[in-house]
Amino acid sequence: MKFNYSLKGIKEYKTNIIKFTNMDLENTKAQMRKGILEYCILSVLSRDSCYASDIIKELKEARVIVVEGTLYPLLTRQKNAGLLSYRWEESQQGPPRKYYELTSEGREYLTDLDNSWDELVESVNLIRKGDRLATIKK
Repeated sequence: MKFNYSLKGIKEYKTNIIKFTNMDLENTKAQMRKGILEYCILSVLSRDSCYASDIIKELKEARVIVVEGTLYPLLTRQKNAGLLSYRWEESQQGPPRKYYELTSEGREYLTDLDNSWDELVESVNLIRKGDRLATIKK
């Protein structure tokens, strides 16, 4: 095996490491967003019934990037699980629109998710700050 220790070789190596790290980071961030997307959808709908494009707009503004192709399957899955219902409303700008809203089961489920989220954030913060380790060492 031949190693290239030239300055050019070292620069290429560093560039490749940075590309890999950035690619891995972006993938990890995308996976994190996907993991909380269903929770975020329910949270948006907890305030009021919404048209799909309104949900997408709010999620994009919050930087939880989502496209219609991602949203509709999730809405369908949540509806089939009994968490959401929908109604059709006439639109002045085209065909009728489907407005989604939480069911009572969806509200209960969201309450459980809220509690789980709070616990998860607390746990991650303990790990990030090392508070748990400081407590164990005492």
